[in-house]
Amino acid sequence: METTLRGVGVSHGVAIGEVRHMGTAVLEPPAKQIRPEDAEREQGRARKAVEAVAADLIARGNLAGGEAQAVLEAQAMMAQDPELMADVERRIAVGSTAERGVYDAFAMYREMLAGAGEYMAGRVADLDDVRNRIVARLLGVPMPGVPDSDEPYVLIARDLAPADTALLDPSLVLGFVTEEGGPTSHSAILARALGVPAVVALPGAKELAEGTLIAVDGSTGEIFVEPSQEKRGRLERAAAERKAALAASSGPGATSDGHKVPLLANVGGPADVPAAVEAGAEGVGLFRTEFLFLDDSKQAPSEEKQVEAYRKVLEAFPEGRVVVRVLDAGADKPLDFLTPADEPNPALGVRGLRSLLDHPDVLRTQLTALSKAVAGLPVYLEVMAPMVADRTDAKAFADACREAGLQAKFGAMVEIPSAALRARSILQEVEFLSLGTNDLAQYTFAADRQVGAVSRLQDPWQPALLDLVALSAEAAKAEGKSCGVCGEAASDPLLACVLTGLGVTSLSMGAASIPYVRATLAKYTLAQCERAAAAARAADTAEEARVAAQAVLSGE
Repeated sequence: METTLRGVGVSHGVAIGEVRHMGTAVLEPPAKQIRPEDAEREQGRARKAVEAVAADLIARGNLAGGEAQAVLEAQAMMAQDPELMADVERRIAVGSTAERGVYDAFAMYREMLAGAGEYMAGRVADLDDVRNRIVARLLGVPMPGVPDSDEPYVLIARDLAPADTALLDPSLVLGFVTEEGGPTSHSAILARALGVPAVVALPGAKELAEGTLIAVDGSTGEIFVEPSQEKRGRLERAAAERKAALAASSGPGATSDGHKVPLLANVGGPADVPAAVEAGAEGVGLFRTEFLFLDDSKQAPSEEKQVEAYRKVLEAFPEGRVVVRVLDAGADKPLDFLTPADEPNPALGVRGLRSLLDHPDVLRTQLTALSKAVAGLPVYLEVMAPMVADRTDAKAFADACREAGLQAKFGAMVEIPSAALRARSILQEVEFLSLGTNDLAQYTFAADRQVGAVSRLQDPWQPALLDLVALSAEAAKAEGKSCGVCGEAASDPLLACVLTGLGVTSLSMGAASIPYVRATLAKYTLAQCERAAAAARAADTAEEARVAAQAVLSGE
C-alpha cells in the first residue's frame, strides 16, 4: 500500500529504487586492560591508525575536489588534533588498548563539542565518523560506508559523513535519504554538487525496510513508499519534462519579459570551476577562499600560493563577474593561528571579519594577493567581507581594501539580522550586498543549520527571512547599488523567482542548480515574480509561503 512521508528536499530530481541501508562500524571496543610494557606498542598502533585515516580522508578529498575537498581536509585535521592525540596516549599509558583509548578520548571531545553551542554541535557527526574510521581500522573490521551492490539503489542513513557523500557513484546511488541533517548540512551541499536527488531530516528513515521500493522527490522532500504504477509514471514524466526544459534552456538568466537576473556559481576552489563553466554560469557569486587556509591550521598560506589559486578562478571568467569572500574562519572552521581556542560560543564570537580585523596582517596579505591575481585580467572583481554587523564593520573592511591598493568593488555579506535592518547605513561604505541565507536563517531563528530537529526554522521560505531579504534589496535599490543572494536559497528554482520578485539583482548557487533556475525563471514575468513574492511574505509559515507562491505562478 502506497504511503507518503515528508522530509526536507535538498537536491533536485526524482529517484526511484530499492532501499539499501548504510553500513556501520563496530562503535564501542571492549574495555580490556593492557600490560604496562605494551603501552608504547599500543600508542604506536593508535598513531598509525590516525595517520592512515587522515591520509585516506585527504586522498578522498583530492579525488572529489571542490567543496568536498575542503570538508574532508577539515575532517582530517580533526583526526590529527594534537590535544586529542595526547589524550589518547595518556589513556593508553594507564592501561587502555589503542582502540579503547581512541574511543574514550573522542567521547570526551565529543561531549565538549556538543556543549560548545549549537553551531559547534553540528560538527559532532563529522567527529563520530572520524572516530568510527580509526576504531574500525584498529579492530580490523570493515570501514563504515555505502553498501556493496551491483544494482542501483536509494541509500538510507542516519546521516551521511562527508567522506561517504563525496565519492558516491551516481550510477549506483540513485538518491539518498537521511534521518538527520538539514538543508545546509555538508551532506546536502555535496548532494547538490553531485546532482543526486536527496531528502534529509526524515523522521523514521531507518525504519524503511531493506529492499523496499521508494520514490524520492528531492525538490518537494516527499518520499513515496511502494508507489503505484500510476504514481511512478507521473513522477517519471515530470522528471522527463524537467530534463527537456533544462536541455532547451541556455544563455543569461532572465525572466520571460527580459528582466535580467545574472546566474552565478558558488565555488570552493579551482576544482569547482569546470562544472560552473559547463552549467553556463555568468560568473562567480561566492568564491569561498577557506580551502587554502585549511591545508595548514598553524599558519596562513603564503601570498604567492594565494595569488596562484585566485588567478586560476579569475582566468576562467573573462568579462565575467567574480565575487570573492575573504576568509571566513571561526565557528566550525577554527584555525590555530587566527581563532581563539577557548570561546564558549564560537558562532557568536570572533568569527569572519572580526577575526580578520584582529589579525590585520592576514587580511592585508589576502587582499594584496587578490590585487596581484587580478592584474591584467579582463574580469570584474568584487571582494566582500563575511559577518558584517554594522557600518563600522563595513568601513573597516573598505578601508583595508583601499589600503591594500585593491582595484575592485567592496561589498558586505548580510548574514546577521542587524545588517539587513541597517542595510542603507552599511551601503554608505560599500558598493554591494550579498545575502548569505544559510547563516542569516541560523541567526534570525537561533536554529543551528546542522541540526535536523530545527530544520523547519532553517527553511529559506520562512516569511521572516523573506522580510529581511526584502529589506536588504529595497535598501540597495534606494542607494542605486546591487544586492545578490549567494546562500542555498538561490538553488531552489521556485524560490529564485520569489527572490527576484523581492528585488534581488543576482543569484548564486551550486553549478548543478543553475540550469533548473534558468529554465524556471524564463517561464515567468517580473510582475508574476513580484506577485509571488508578495504572496509568500503574506504567509505565516514556510510551507504556506511556498504554496502561496506556487499558486500565483501557476495561475491558480
